Formats: sequence, C-alpha cells, structure tokens
Amino acid sequence: MGGLTRIAACHASPVFLSAKGTTAKAISLIQEAAKNGANLVVFPESYIPAFPIWSALRAPTENHDLFKKMAVESIYVDGDEVNAIRATAKQFGVLVSLGFSEKVRYSSATLFNSNVLIGTDGEILVHHRKLMPTFYEKLTWAPGDGHGLQVADTAFGKVGVLICGENTNPLALYTMTAQGEQIHISSWPAIWPTRLPEGVLPTTSDGVVSINGNGNGSDGKASVSSVARGANFDNVAANRTRAAAHCFEAKCFGVLSAGVLGDDAIEAITAGSNVPDIVSKALQKSPRGATMFLDTTGTLLPGFTIDPETSAQEQKDLLQEKEGILYVDVNLEDCIEGKQYHDLAGGYQRLDVFELKVNRRRREPASFE
Repeated sequence: MGGLTRIAACHASPVFLSAKGTTAKAISLIQEAAKNGANLVVFPESYIPAFPIWSALRAPTENHDLFKKMAVESIYVDGDEVNAIRATAKQFGVLVSLGFSEKVRYSSATLFNSNVLIGTDGEILVHHRKLMPTFYEKLTWAPGDGHGLQVADTAFGKVGVLICGENTNPLALYTMTAQGEQIHISSWPAIWPTRLPEGVLPTTSDGVVSINGNGNGSDGKASVSSVARGANFDNVAANRTRAAAHCFEAKCFGVLSAGVLGDDAIEAITAGSNVPDIVSKALQKSPRGATMFLDTTGTLLPGFTIDPETSAQEQKDLLQEKEGILYVDVNLEDCIEGKQYHDLAGGYQRLDVFELKVNRRRREPASFE
C-alpha cells in the first residue's frame, strides 16, 4: 500500500450543452492535473454536456427544446468524446472519473445519468448508470441498473463511484463497502433546488400568498424543522452528511465532486421561460454545491489549489463559488485503523444474519437469439 495517492477534483462548469466544447475543457483539466502530479482526476455529475437543472424550475411543457438539445449533445460510452478522454488518461497515466449524460443506440431519446472510471491504460474499468434518477431528474433520465456497482482495484487504491442521490442508498453504499473500497467518489450537480429561494417570488405584501407554510398548528404548537420552515435544499450540508456517514462506516476517503453553474447555463435556461425573471433569480440564488475531501472518519480533509503560474500551493477546505482544481494527498494505510473497531463487511458484520444479493446484469430492451 505504500506511497501517497494524489486526487484532483475538478470544480468546473461545462460548456453548456456542448459535448465537443466540454470534452475539450475536460481534457485541458486532466492535462493540468496530471502535470501537477495527480493520480486520480475526478469530474462532477453529468459534466458532459450539462446537468438538466431546467427541470427543477420550468414546466415540462416549456422544456421540449432543451430536452432535444440534451439528447443530441449526450454522448455514447464508446463515442468520440469518451474515447478522447480515454486517450488522455492513457497519455498521462492517470485514472479519470467522468460524469456524463449517456445516450444509447437503441433509442433516440432514452438517456442515462452515467459515470465511467477510466484506468491509466485508457481502458474503462467501471461503467455505471445511476440506479434511479431523483425527483425532477426523471424528466430526463431513465433508471439504470446494477452493472456498475463495482469497485476498481487500481495501483492508486480501490476506487468506487456513486452518483448524487445514490449516496443516500444504504444498500448501494454497503455494496461498495463489501468490495473493500478505499476511495469513494460522490458526484453532484452545481445546484439542486427543491424550492424557490427566498426573495425570488413576490412577498405577501405584494398581494401574493406565500407557498411555504410556517409549520404552525391551530393548537399553538409549532415545528421549527427545516422542512416546516420551507427551507431550500442545503447542497453542502446534505452532500457532506451522506458522504461523511459512508466514510465513517466504510473507513474510506471521500471525494465530493460538485459542478459549477456557468453564466451560459443561466442565460440558456432563462431564455424561453414564461417567467424569465423568476427562473434567472432562482438559478442565481440557489445554494451552490461544494467540492471537498473527507478522511476515513468522515472529517473534513483540507485540500489545496496549485497556482498555474507559480506552482504555489494554497490550502482550501473546499471550492464552491469559483472554478478550480482541488487537490489532496492521501495515504491508503489510513483505511486500516478504523476497521479494528467497525469492519462492516468483515469482522464486525454478522454474515450469518444478514445477506445482500446484488444483480449486476446490464439491462437491455430485448434479447435476440
């Protein structure tokens, strides 16, 4: 296990709904990270060509053109874009984890929220399709399957990936733990609103009734929970809570890779909306996701950025508002100590009491003989 693994998490926006432009940007980021000594380069959820955040803020009847563009710009797992990134990984001898919207040749509109883990030889080690699209994501992506619930045993550690809300699924997480995972990648979008941010809609003083209740009952009792208060989804807290729990239970390192919402995305999603002011404000005010690292106890692991001009390192807890690459060096032997206490897939598990069966068969629409 000796030596350190350097992880580079790319906190970056795509070239909105441009597979070609985003692929070129991804290759540039891989090159930069590799020159800075990275062994593993990580990209956010659905980095190519974009995350379909319009489904959170616009009615489905307004989104036909955006969906068509998403379908056209989504990429094949064996297509030119993935092949170009595979070639770059091989050229620089790095592992690459890439989130992308995947299209398939048996349909012109079925898409999957996918991720590939590419080896240092350019080969695809794991091809995963998100098990279940979350909330409004169902308007874009189909459910995946268990084929990609695999941990890759590489020279730089045993690496696994789950996409966004899958990191809430204890069975999916345990599946990774049961394969000896040492580095867990969780990929996330730039924003993920579940409500319109405060101040986006007119206030009650303007003659509009608030859509959020205050949780007060007629008996004088009151709830002050975030749900009762109508709070928006807290990307940083929600993502870190889930990832930290897994790191603590699996005794693995965590890589939280979130996207960035570019101005081109805001402009494109706002255009054509029946309520452009509301959509634009909601996009700008929604809480941003953060890219960060966690250690094997779930504790925040400070990373660092590297100045491209001077090569100077600056310690950073996370990246959120601005684009950049966050680095960290990890010692895989740190995964050992905690397993003395809780080895959930080994000595601390009751395999005679609990049994988990995982179906890894890739799903196809038909079987032809």
